[in-house]
Amino acid sequence: MPVLHQMERRFGRFVLLAVVLGFAALVVAVAAAAWGFARTQEMNGLLVHTYRVELTLAEIRTLTERAETSRRGFLIEPNERFFQTFVDTEAQIAPVLGTIDRLVADNPSQVERAQRLRSDVERQRLTIASSFETRRGGDAATARQAFLSEGGGDIIRDLRRIADEMVAEEQGLLDARRQAQERSLAHTYWILAAAGLILVVVGGGTVELVRRNLAALRASRNDLRALNDNLEAAVETRTADLQRANDEIQRFAYIVSHDLRSPLVNVMGFTSELDAALKPLSDLVERAEAEAPQLASEEAKLAVREDLPEAIGFIRSSTQKMDRLINAILRLSREGRRVIQPERIDAAEVLEGIAASLAHRSGEIGAEIAIEKPLPGLVSDRLAVEQIFSNLIENALKYRDQARPARIAIRGRREGKRVVFDVADNGRGIDPRDHERIFDLFRRSGPQDQPGEGIGLAHVRALAYRLGGNISCSSELGRGSTFSLALPAIYSPRKEG
Repeated sequence: MPVLHQMERRFGRFVLLAVVLGFAALVVAVAAAAWGFARTQEMNGLLVHTYRVELTLAEIRTLTERAETSRRGFLIEPNERFFQTFVDTEAQIAPVLGTIDRLVADNPSQVERAQRLRSDVERQRLTIASSFETRRGGDAATARQAFLSEGGGDIIRDLRRIADEMVAEEQGLLDARRQAQERSLAHTYWILAAAGLILVVVGGGTVELVRRNLAALRASRNDLRALNDNLEAAVETRTADLQRANDEIQRFAYIVSHDLRSPLVNVMGFTSELDAALKPLSDLVERAEAEAPQLASEEAKLAVREDLPEAIGFIRSSTQKMDRLINAILRLSREGRRVIQPERIDAAEVLEGIAASLAHRSGEIGAEIAIEKPLPGLVSDRLAVEQIFSNLIENALKYRDQARPARIAIRGRREGKRVVFDVADNGRGIDPRDHERIFDLFRRSGPQDQPGEGIGLAHVRALAYRLGGNISCSSELGRGSTFSLALPAIYSPRKEG
């Protein structure tokens, strides 16, 4: 065994070294590839820039030559369509010159050429406009003589020369950058080749060491087989211990449930007594109101007619809910594991019942519980579904944002063979780092300013799993939370571990 341990240590050190070297080689290779890609993208951008400059200069040449052509046509035949062509062309030249200015703004020599180009274009515009005015006066000979003396052709040649110089400048810059890129790519290929060689060496060494390690592991197989022979007995012992612990938990739950039932029965009994006493008390207030109005105060009438019936209704609703929970705990304690009892459930009816049981609390804090109908129905365990929704809605009320009225919206949809319900609120929100941890037992998120033990959401996820579904959370601090419950539309039993 010491030899095996020594081999394992050597193997671990080599694997660690191989992982570090391989990771370093991969990082270098990825960085080199990313750098080469960035350089290629940069060169593509420069190539596009050059093409844009060339195309824009070609457009300027076309427009200036068109303007010159319109002048010559007008001198031959004074038709206003030539003048309109000139006007339209001049309107197009200004934005094209602006484009050239923007494209070459980072190159001082090109900026100087662009200024010369703009000056020649302006000189051409003035001479052409003068020719039009002279020709409109009817003196064709004077207009032609002015055309010859103004040197319209010289301006066009100057414009072409400036454009050619600018194109040559861009091409020269592009060639220099292309050569630099080729050198950079060559360096990148060398780096990638070196990284690949390191990976091959590390991989080969790892394969050889793994082969040796496997031989040592085969030599220790007999020892492991002997240990495994005793494993079954150890597992049986552990299972028996767990079963005894589970039995203790069941007995504890049974005792606690009975202890809870006793005061609950008292509360339910006294609620019935209050309900029965409310009728004669109401009659007494009505008689007092009729016979001695000064004795029947508004507070007494309001208490008898509204407050007491509403309070009794809330108490009865809450005790009934608690009675169902205690019955569920008793069934769990008797059976070890409660059997899922699927039945057809009207989700809207279940949610309305929960909203009614929470009406008093939500009214006190000014909260709104909105059930967006229609909601899909499902076949599942009613008690589990009620517990899930109750917990989610109560949490939304508990962790509301004090700066605005609480609003809880429940909506649902059918997705294939599943139904999905969203319980969305506008509360304080949950840190993204806690979106999964809040479903762990005894884990809570945010300021601990509300009572609770951190078991509600863990119980919710456990119930969702038992029903064949899942629950997830999406939330943003200060914006609210949305819990999405996905369940099979029709529950089908599955083997539970």
